[in-house]
Amino acid sequence: MAETLSSPPGHVDPERFRAGQRITWVSVAVNVVLTAMQVVVGFVANSMALVADAMHTLSDIIADLFVLWANRKGAEVADDEHPYGHGRYETAASLVLGLLLTITGVGILVSAAGRLQDIGNLPPVGVAAMWAAIITLIGKEGLFRYMLRVAERLRSPMLIANAWHARADALSSLVVAAGVGGALLGFTFADAVAAIVVGGMIIKAGLGFAWEAMRELIDTGLPAAEVAAIRQTLSATPGVVDLHELRTRRMAHRVFVDVHVQVDGDITVREGHEIGEEARRRVLATHPEVLDVLIHLDPENDSNLNLEHNNGADGSRNAP
Repeated sequence: MAETLSSPPGHVDPERFRAGQRITWVSVAVNVVLTAMQVVVGFVANSMALVADAMHTLSDIIADLFVLWANRKGAEVADDEHPYGHGRYETAASLVLGLLLTITGVGILVSAAGRLQDIGNLPPVGVAAMWAAIITLIGKEGLFRYMLRVAERLRSPMLIANAWHARADALSSLVVAAGVGGALLGFTFADAVAAIVVGGMIIKAGLGFAWEAMRELIDTGLPAAEVAAIRQTLSATPGVVDLHELRTRRMAHRVFVDVHVQVDGDITVREGHEIGEEARRRVLATHPEVLDVLIHLDPENDSNLNLEHNNGADGSRNAP
């Protein structure tokens, strides 16, 4: 038996780290400006909805600072306590941000219900509140699109979740714009109806992010199609007779793979090791999302293989 392991899995991509930090600082700067504008205009134009939206934007600043911390921690190299690196900090941050989205959606629903019950007592608002809401909406939507484009390029669930958090705030600004517009036109119920729709959308998005983060934290394997592609790459390696116990798990944007590879039992240890290294090299070259491959070599005539195959339908399973 022999095992082959790649270079330390805690390797850090400096460009990815800098890009993550850069877009988050941009988000902080935009949110600070928008919060200040919303508070000032909200009080001047007598729009409590705009002031409330400013508090929502302030929560984005707090979330951004949290993401900066998680991104920095996730970029730390592997150490004795975390031999596989610190990528799960990003996963934990994705979970927290997903919960923040859910809480935001629930808050919007509660606020909308309150407005529906007290429409007659809503104070008149000034036109300046509408302009502030529109400016905020444009700023937050632009920020969302910029952050999402970079986050998807980096394949960072945490940064993607934070981008959608910006979209949530943009949608809440849309609610404010609808409410102010409705008040100016005499349809005071419009903002509450829009808030209910948007609140439901935000809750759905938040629960989705939280669920995906939970799946990663419990080491859910890759989809069957991706596992099959990795299996094909391994099987096509010269010298590989068969394979089983193929397992996968995610850590942030990367994937860890371990597998039992069956080789000719009569070859030397050196030859078997070279086959294992070639199999690992092919997986890393063909599947960029894979960070590391652990290969356990089994001789072709190993009597234990039949028992292992009987324990699983096709000898492969995802990591528990």
